[in-house]
Amino acid sequence: MALKIGPIEVDPPVVLAPMAGVTNAAFRTLCRSYGAGLYVSEMVSARALIQGNATTRRMVQFGADENVRSLQLYAVDPRVVGEAVRVMVEEVGVDHIDLNMGCPSPKVTRRGGGAALPVHRVLLGSIVSSAVRSAGAVPVTVKMRKGVDDTILTYLDAGRTAEDSGAAAVTLHARTAEQLYSGRADWPAIAELKAAVTSIPVLGNGDIWAAEHALDMLAQTGCDGVVIGRGCLGKPWLFRDLADAFAGRPVQGPPTLGEVADVMRRHARLLVDAFNGSEPMAVRDFRKHVGWYLTGYPAGGVRRRSLGMVSSLTELDDLLGELDPDAVLPPDAHRLPRGHLQGPKPVSVPDGWLDTADDPSPPDELFVTGG
Repeated sequence: MALKIGPIEVDPPVVLAPMAGVTNAAFRTLCRSYGAGLYVSEMVSARALIQGNATTRRMVQFGADENVRSLQLYAVDPRVVGEAVRVMVEEVGVDHIDLNMGCPSPKVTRRGGGAALPVHRVLLGSIVSSAVRSAGAVPVTVKMRKGVDDTILTYLDAGRTAEDSGAAAVTLHARTAEQLYSGRADWPAIAELKAAVTSIPVLGNGDIWAAEHALDMLAQTGCDGVVIGRGCLGKPWLFRDLADAFAGRPVQGPPTLGEVADVMRRHARLLVDAFNGSEPMAVRDFRKHVGWYLTGYPAGGVRRRSLGMVSSLTELDDLLGELDPDAVLPPDAHRLPRGHLQGPKPVSVPDGWLDTADDPSPPDELFVTGG
């Protein structure tokens, strides 16, 4: 079953969620090697892009294997997002733009961005419309959360506004910003959004830890596709499992620890390429992935800590060589949650933000290059 996002066919209907500090070109290449789908970059600031921020421009890297260049932008100003989209489409050759309207990070929401932005419905529509105009034939999508908290739910209005403003699809992470990553994702909310937004695809995100969860989400909500976030951390072969599940093929069992070690080596080497040959930078970036890769495996606390402090590829190879290559995951361990688990936490928004929902004015903005 293929998913159509504008002119882009996504088969199977699987999208890699943008994750700050994770979904760089190296990780996207690794995940893509396991199966087809749409693989989105980590979030970058539209304002930082058009003002030439060097760090932000370095984040806009695409591998030679990326036939569809997919970029997520953070923006709170229609004029700024329009210019950033124009530059990315005309100069970089981006094929898909996703707008972040769901990030719960305080550094984003306290500026009126991310999950705080949908409170301001008129501004949201202006931002989407501006991006769509500048993008031309390139599809623009919107990723959001249910709302600020359980008393300020914005997803139905935001979904309809995005649809009316020309978005090619909307994604709902079925948690509020206050929840962060705690509790269970509210899949019935995805079904509600699907019923409210009828002319474009609706994608679901939240608590897909294994391939069967993706099929369950589609069956329970009627959504048109799934967006995979934390479930693929340390588990890029989840995209292979998803391809098999959607094709009706048997899903393979989890890899042995030796096979995981080989993937870890490959990931680290891809990061060296992504960091322009800088092994120290690549290895430092890789450290955060170690715990995710070893989730559920009998690796030992001392060895886990040592791997989490590696300083070179040689050291990484040596330590991985000490693992039992035949070790396997205990039953059901492949369904264990990964990544962030924090929350709930009160949401920071600008003063008066919740009292001025119809104000079309963009808030004051500083550089935000992650989140």
